[in-house]
Amino acid sequence: MRKIVKQTYKSMITGLSYAVPKKILTNSDLESIVDTSDEWIRSRTGMVERHIGDETTATSDLATEAASKALKKAGIKAKDLDIIIVATVTGDTPFPATACYIQKNLGATKAAAFDISAACSGFLYGLTIADTFIANGAYKNILVIGAEMLSKITDYTDRTTCVLFGDGAGAAVVQPSDGTRGIVHTYIHSDGRLTDLLIMPGGGSRKPATHETIDQHLHYIKMEGPEVFKAAVKAMGDAAVEALKSAGIKSSQLALLIPHQANIRIIQATARRIKLPYEKVFVNVDKYGNTSAASIPIALTEAVEQGRLQRDDYCLLVSFGGGFTTGAVLLKI
Repeated sequence: MRKIVKQTYKSMITGLSYAVPKKILTNSDLESIVDTSDEWIRSRTGMVERHIGDETTATSDLATEAASKALKKAGIKAKDLDIIIVATVTGDTPFPATACYIQKNLGATKAAAFDISAACSGFLYGLTIADTFIANGAYKNILVIGAEMLSKITDYTDRTTCVLFGDGAGAAVVQPSDGTRGIVHTYIHSDGRLTDLLIMPGGGSRKPATHETIDQHLHYIKMEGPEVFKAAVKAMGDAAVEALKSAGIKSSQLALLIPHQANIRIIQATARRIKLPYEKVFVNVDKYGNTSAASIPIALTEAVEQGRLQRDDYCLLVSFGGGFTTGAVLLKI
């Protein structure tokens, strides 16, 4: 277990934005595709609709749109970026990194660019890396993106998974703090014993693409739903408790909890674990479904735009994902 404790504010998010495809896939639409119902999906997940990209849209397309808007809000040019970190499990290609495509699209010629794979916790892993780079004085302008095209790896014949996932991208510009606000504490952890609970088995060196793997639908998301639910409830709660305890912050001091938007029941359980009133929890899973690494930056952007967060508010971001990864980031806005 690795913990990074912040003694002072070293970095802060100065620009946020997101992008989602225009096409919306509703629960009613899914009723005509697989054996499911709007009531079943709502009651078990809290989801109503999700945004789905078309055949020509790649992860870097959404990520570039989100990044461009975040840079504008931060008031910096792409040419001034030092690092581009992209969290994704649905990169444009196995290699090179999707971050390099985004670098090209933005014209960020000065930057180093790389991807990280931590599934739904990826954005928080990215923030942790960015915070560390800035804290040690190595870099000043870092772009962190969480972006996914999960529709491209979703099996729309599998009723247990196809109702869950959507596409999207969220981006944050991270720069040195003004000294009074910023990232208070970061926490990342993983439990490799649970790797098989949530996985895309095909396409890697273990099971490279063959006619057999394609026929077996191994290039789609596979999930052990009940086991993921149990592990996620514990992992999200543990991460939230750890972040607050290490930072010396009580849950009553939080203005908002922004959890990974995977399932309304997991979100509710996390709030109960830290004894936080539900009105202090941000939820948009009904609009976007589970967008994996894009989930938290989309939600954080919407929370700011809706006025749910004000200057000097404490906000806790918490996630879980395949791997089995967990993360938490405490912010002072």
